[in-house]
Amino acid sequence: MTDSLAGRGGGWYRFRDTWLLPASPKAVFDAVVDLAAYPLWWRDVRSVSQVDEDTAELVCRSRLPYALTVRMHRDRQDEREGRVRVLLSGDLEGTLAGALMAVGTGTRLEITQEVEARKPLLRKLDRIARPVFRINHALMMRRGHNGLRGYLRASAG
Repeated sequence: MTDSLAGRGGGWYRFRDTWLLPASPKAVFDAVVDLAAYPLWWRDVRSVSQVDEDTAELVCRSRLPYALTVRMHRDRQDEREGRVRVLLSGDLEGTLAGALMAVGTGTRLEITQEVEARKPLLRKLDRIARPVFRINHALMMRRGHNGLRGYLRASAG
């Protein structure tokens, strides 16, 4: 689900996604905090560079003809509570949070992003291209969900 943040100017987005995954909360947690491995299972994440112990820079490109460079800085990470939160800066600024819950033999991962597009092209086109940006984001998240499911299955087998 995607919606704009009420009361904010152009370029603000809130995205909410739910991923059902065929692995334990610990296995899912370990995978989502291992940013260096993202390109192995999420084809839209083109590269990851470690900046410091708590920060990595990701270059992402989905279907549209532009890449986003985003720094992810660990803000909170608690495996026992099944929660992770990162601060985003660069082409997108804001927060990304994940909450994991055991469901049957798998895990539900709730993802919430509240971001402001800072890339000049995205800001300039926001008014007319917002629906396209939202669809692009949804497709990217679907590929991430499918990629992580396959990665977790392969890791377990």
